Amino acid sequence: MTSLADLRKSYERAELNEDASQANPLLQFEQWLAEAISAEVPEPNAMTVATVASDLRPSTRVVLIKGYDERGITWFTNYESRKGQQLAGNPFAALQFHWVELERVVRIEGVVEKVSDVESDDYFHSRPLDSRIGAWASPQSQVISGRGVLVANAVKYGAQFLLNPPRPPHWGGYRLKPDHWEFWQGRKSRLHDRLRYTMGDGASWSRERLAP
Repeated sequence: MTSLADLRKSYERAELNEDASQANPLLQFEQWLAEAISAEVPEPNAMTVATVASDLRPSTRVVLIKGYDERGITWFTNYESRKGQQLAGNPFAALQFHWVELERVVRIEGVVEKVSDVESDDYFHSRPLDSRIGAWASPQSQVISGRGVLVANAVKYGAQFLLNPPRPPHWGGYRLKPDHWEFWQGRKSRLHDRLRYTMGDGASWSRERLAP
């Protein structure tokens, strides 16, 4: 059996220098995301969302990014889920993308708010029918007696809504507005590149290098 302590990898694919990076972190993220998609890494749109409950216990889960622009990073989920309840009590959260094959990590921190009903409606109605029924069928994060509950709910709501299920009132989008970005590029000998962008008092970003 291989010892976990002996598992090591030398990161030598690329580098991240201040002169070659974007002054705007959103543009740097856009560049790296495009490169991850082009490289066909598995699920380049998967990101970890970290939230903190009222008892100060953090929790994480993986969701899929569904949009980004100067307003922030957007994803969709059940508002009554564990993360939804935690965000209702504490709107600050952190996101992380890990593109293993490219030896890259992007970390994003900021405050989260719900997107507009129009945005949630537009995205919901763009989803496949089974996904729209699934949004009704799953009482996300609640304890259920078995998978049969989900199947029965899917049958129930499928029969009720047929081909045109409306968006559930408990389902919609969140947008994280970043005030902190970090781009990590693996380098040889564990001397990794880390660039941090922080938003100052104005509307401009400051960029600085962090020790790995």
